[in-house]
Amino acid sequence: MDDSDLVWSSDGGDLRKDPAKGGSAKRRESKKGRSGPPPGVAPGTRMKVRREVAGRKGKAVTTVTEIALPEAELKALAQMLKKKCGVGGTAKNGRIELQGDHRDVVLRELKDAGHDAVAAGG
Repeated sequence: MDDSDLVWSSDGGDLRKDPAKGGSAKRRESKKGRSGPPPGVAPGTRMKVRREVAGRKGKAVTTVTEIALPEAELKALAQMLKKKCGVGGTAKNGRIELQGDHRDVVLRELKDAGHDAVAAGG
């Protein structure tokens, strides 16, 4: 059978994930590098507060990243921020996520608590 007329086949699986078959490995590499601090910056030197909507069907989420606190303190900080903003959220993997756009409140509360925090992103 000649593959030049082939429209669809399940034999090879998802070809987008295999760079040898024309897929893009660049897309995966760019996503890998997003989660950590920039090169040369020690993690936890400054908390980053940003608004994200990607992957959430257009709904805004306020995220706090680069938090250099033990897990117990991270959860306590997240609980305090959720109460101050009056929203739900989560704390996991050194990151706090709050439902909705609450950047101003979060920045003010983090600075009042003595943390070094800045707004990040656009």
